Amino acid sequence: MSAAMTERFSYSLNATDGKARTGVISTPRGEIRTPAFMPVGTAATVKAMLPESVAATGADILLGNTYHLMLRPGAERVERLGGLHRFMNWDKPILTDSGGFQVMSLAELRKLTEEGVTFRSHVDGSKHVLSPETSMEIQRQLGSDIVMCFDECPALPADETTVAQSMRLSMRWAQRSRDAFGDRPGHALFGIQQGGVTEDLRGESAEALTAIGFDGYAIGGLAVGEGQEAMFGVLDYAPGMLPEDKPRYLMGVGKPDDIVGAVKRGVDMMDCVLPSRSGRTGQAWTRRGQVNIKNARHADDPRPLDEACACPACTGYSRAYLHHVFRAGEMISGMLLTWHNLHYYQELMSHMRAAIAEGRFTAFEAQFHALRAEGDIDPL
Repeated sequence: MSAAMTERFSYSLNATDGKARTGVISTPRGEIRTPAFMPVGTAATVKAMLPESVAATGADILLGNTYHLMLRPGAERVERLGGLHRFMNWDKPILTDSGGFQVMSLAELRKLTEEGVTFRSHVDGSKHVLSPETSMEIQRQLGSDIVMCFDECPALPADETTVAQSMRLSMRWAQRSRDAFGDRPGHALFGIQQGGVTEDLRGESAEALTAIGFDGYAIGGLAVGEGQEAMFGVLDYAPGMLPEDKPRYLMGVGKPDDIVGAVKRGVDMMDCVLPSRSGRTGQAWTRRGQVNIKNARHADDPRPLDEACACPACTGYSRAYLHHVFRAGEMISGMLLTWHNLHYYQELMSHMRAAIAEGRFTAFEAQFHALRAEGDIDPL
């Protein structure tokens, strides 16, 4: 182990504005400025992007997917090849999720017990077992900087009894994850709060996790079908249930207005596939909302997607060109639109960090919503 890797993971809260927070997570592989958005590199790649291009957008950390990587190419192979950072040529921090969410989505292919989950691969039908212990081992083999506890995430809506049973199982798994993770200097383990949209269950979960003790805490079980109003209802109280001196991570969120609303309510970290998935399907996110580059109105438009954006798509290419390459099925379409979307998301985070530090988050939020309400620029 190198000398650098003996450094401890830490979090510094630098400023607050209302419930909104800005700070820095320090890891041996670099600092993560919060609020932070983590691009999703499901299979050791952020689709349509080179790692250095992702870094150029301002991303401090990526997310990798335990479930997908354990199936292909395999955690043992990644470990033999020097770990996930070397394998995918990314030298900044990586967070890996536990695999629990993906296994949840395989309801027809899985069997859930106290021990863990037995499931069949969606790739080749092979049988696998994920438990708190195997999830911790797989994430160790991948070499991620931030490891997530193995949990069960029920889809919403669900009845309160089902949610309560699932949450309590996840808390037992959280203790087993903590025990299996052990002491790994330079690496962090995050617990995951569950409890659906029920405040009492969220409180019980937070107490259980805090008693176990983690390096950071995630708010799980949201963005799974409950809608923004219900999600914000939970976020009005859930972040405040978690330790103030640790980072708070809202899993799987989301659209720009979801992110601003989450930061307003005290969230420090988020991830979502939306910027890259939208880019591949002709959708661009801008200060004025969403632009569908497929629409014929862009075919003769020489203007950029967003005249205030400094990404390569906006500084070098017109809406007309982006419309053309999407319609023609050219690879560059997904590359440019994904780069733009990731740049926009990181710029949004940067503007929020500055607004919180300067005590003007309320004004920032008002301007954010006002611009989006105006909508896209008029057609020529």
